Amino acid sequence: MTTPDTKPAEAAVPTNFVRQIIAADLAAGKNDGRVVTRFPPEPNGYLHIGHAKSICLNFGLARDFGGVCHLRFDDTDPAKESMEYVASIQEDVRWMGFDWQDRMFFASDYFERLYGFAVRLIEAGKAYVDHLSADEIREYRGTLTAPGRNSPYRDRSIAENLDLFQRMRAGEFEDGACVLRAKIDMAAPNIVMRDPTIYRIKHVDHYRTGQAWCIYPMYDFTHCLSDSIEGMTHSICTLEFENNRELYNWILDTLKTPCHPQQIEFARLNLSYTVLSKRKLIELVDKGLVSGWDDPRMPTISGYRRRGYTPEAIRNFCERIGVAKAASTVDIGLMEFCLREDLNKRTPRVMAVLRPLKVTIVNYPEGQVEELDAVNNPEDPGMGTRRVPFSREIFIEREDFMEDPPKKFFRLAPGREVRLRYAYFITCVEAVKDPATGEVTELRCTYDPQTRGGDAPDGRKVQGTLHWVSALHAAAAEVRLYDHLFSRENPDEADGGRHFTDHLNPKSLEALTGCKLEPGLALASPGDRFQFERLGYFCADARDCRPGHLVFNRSVTLRDTWAKIAKKEVGKKKGGVSGT
Repeated sequence: MTTPDTKPAEAAVPTNFVRQIIAADLAAGKNDGRVVTRFPPEPNGYLHIGHAKSICLNFGLARDFGGVCHLRFDDTDPAKESMEYVASIQEDVRWMGFDWQDRMFFASDYFERLYGFAVRLIEAGKAYVDHLSADEIREYRGTLTAPGRNSPYRDRSIAENLDLFQRMRAGEFEDGACVLRAKIDMAAPNIVMRDPTIYRIKHVDHYRTGQAWCIYPMYDFTHCLSDSIEGMTHSICTLEFENNRELYNWILDTLKTPCHPQQIEFARLNLSYTVLSKRKLIELVDKGLVSGWDDPRMPTISGYRRRGYTPEAIRNFCERIGVAKAASTVDIGLMEFCLREDLNKRTPRVMAVLRPLKVTIVNYPEGQVEELDAVNNPEDPGMGTRRVPFSREIFIEREDFMEDPPKKFFRLAPGREVRLRYAYFITCVEAVKDPATGEVTELRCTYDPQTRGGDAPDGRKVQGTLHWVSALHAAAAEVRLYDHLFSRENPDEADGGRHFTDHLNPKSLEALTGCKLEPGLALASPGDRFQFERLGYFCADARDCRPGHLVFNRSVTLRDTWAKIAKKEVGKKKGGVSGT
């Protein structure tokens, strides 16, 4: 069986510039034919859809080139990290379909070795302890147009720096009192190379090492050396680290490490109507603007999982958007299209009424119940059929009836005949109203017993087909309708000083109670997915759904905006004219 970690020999591998680099390296015999990649999350939050792209890329490269991929936690900031995040990351990577096997590592495992590397830099005259404050360091660094200035502590002796660094480790100094900086060039055109900080003091317990350390290495220092320690061949990262590549190489070259991986940058994922900054996602959670990291409106992998996304749909999305150097924003409609495409093939169809309107079929025998055949999935005949009960009283969607319908409204109206899915033709003969409000509370209809299964023996046609559920047998449920979390296509875009949370969509969640579902759905387990006919794809909520308390989340609507966009683009390329 083919899984994300294995591929059939005949499978075509999509190309991109990263794959081309690795293929060229293998052809040249570089790295002794090895390919070793890594997925290196920081355990300071839950993974989001941008991380999914990185997961698919790094594990996919290892798979397709016969290599291995490590899972490594870059855990060098104890103030923000926890085992909760470590556990969630492992769960998400496994759910995505990938397995690191016995290759899970932590940067914190290397703290003693990293300290030793820092000592070697000091001994080589390539690092020094600086007592400038953080603000002073920024001031001395200069600008893009002006070179930086040397710190007054830059020319300390090697012996003094070794002593001070050892005292930093021993806990003699308070947070922020001093740092260890690489000694490179304060006039370097690349500001990253202007004596970057490589160690800072933090008297904070680490979730793995406890109080063993009060100094912690910076990300740029840790990352390249962790890559080297683990024997990486290709260190794939996002484009914002392009300027840091020079420092990555400087550290490894200066220390003359036996393994020098190649850093390659690709454009990170930007998704419309979404923010992917971890800092902003944390703010949404901490301020209670969402229900948690797994809120189905969140772009986290756990959020998508709870909403009903499949790992196959997310992997397909990541493959379709590709890997490029240039930054761009992907239309969220493409992601929704990938989900519909996957769920359409695998989910059973069922009938559910979200805003019920009672219908009494006045000429249907009282007390009679029929079992009607319904198709589980027309895309897959192998999924078979099911039996759904039909009785004198049913529920239909309130929006499927209008007293005074417009011209192109083909659903139920006074005197109009429609088809009930899998059942009969019915005709509305009376609308019962609440005398106080005038609201329609019940429809009285007649049915044609000769139309069982939806066809009329006399050949007459109707234009409307409605879904329904038997009132006597319906299962009650809460159904949550989710939409984009933000109402603005680019919530991060500067907008007169407005905060990104000012663009939260007030209609991103609508919780409907009193919904009526086919009785078979009373047995749904958390995570089960269905297509509610005419309404969209839905998933039994993993947190709140349980026997006797049904809760379903809408994963995605049936409306496919991306397919329409794609069709128009094809028309333009062929010289056609798009219609309205």
